[in-house]
Amino acid sequence: MRARSFKPRKVNVVTLGCAKNIFDSEVMMAQLRANDYEVEHESKKDDAGIVVVNTCGFIEAAKQESIDTICRWAQAKEEGQVERVYV
Repeated sequence: MRARSFKPRKVNVVTLGCAKNIFDSEVMMAQLRANDYEVEHESKKDDAGIVVVNTCGFIEAAKQESIDTICRWAQAKEEGQVERVYV
């Protein structure tokens, strides 16, 4: 396993679920930017040091998508593609 080079102050925010989550993600991204983080929203690239998955467990249809997305980013962390994953 070879660790990738990623930017530790770069955050990829992934938003799933309800419309409230979109608003919550926008607030979170604004706070991160105000603290000098480079922020991307739902980037497909694995060059961020941190991934935040903002998900909803109340909408039935979103549950499996949430599980799949969390597993995808957990695997990326295990492979050294990202440093941290927050849900």
